[in-house]
Amino acid sequence: MRILVVDDHAGTRKLLDRHFEQAGHAVRTVTACSEVNDALVASKFDVVVLDVMLPDGSGIELCRQMRKDGLTVPVLLLSARGEVKDRVSGLDAGADDYLIKPFALSELLARVTALARRGPMLRARRSEFGPVVVDFEARRVLNAGTQVPLTAMELSIVEVLATRRGRVVARDELIECVWGERTESAASSLEVLVGRIRRKLGPNASVLRTARGLGYAFEWEG
Repeated sequence: MRILVVDDHAGTRKLLDRHFEQAGHAVRTVTACSEVNDALVASKFDVVVLDVMLPDGSGIELCRQMRKDGLTVPVLLLSARGEVKDRVSGLDAGADDYLIKPFALSELLARVTALARRGPMLRARRSEFGPVVVDFEARRVLNAGTQVPLTAMELSIVEVLATRRGRVVARDELIECVWGERTESAASSLEVLVGRIRRKLGPNASVLRTARGLGYAFEWEG
């Protein structure tokens, strides 16, 4: 696996470089937004580990620009900011995962490995699931042409599932993407919100499928 690490903190770069290389992976490190494009042009990477706070810009905005440029390489954002709005902002920008500092190196490696195994995800401005349309750019969901009145949390759940398009997203992964951390409260809220989303979708509620004991998927079987 080839990993690009973007972080301006020398200690963090050295730590990640050593850890990934010990796990048998090839690593390149850069320190700023301005160096990322050249690195991506020079080599093909399986995953980009991108710090949110960089000396010449925001990692989130850099990720957003990468997606606008058509780059589909999986991106994992690193940040000390762990509030839900920060995670949602990162995912909205096109990131595939978001890990809060401080973190366990074993967890980072597991997440990077999972992203590399999954590969680039479909990047689209909107995705259609039969009569249900998820418009990522406008941040809205249409059901048979009518906008569904989703709350911000409900919309975030739908967006995460829709980007995976038919792939079952584990409950813990979905909770981390939307709430930022796995808690009993978040787990309970997830079940309630999924139920509300289904009710709002009405006769097309089957688009949000439960995989018992695993998680959820967003798909349309016709």
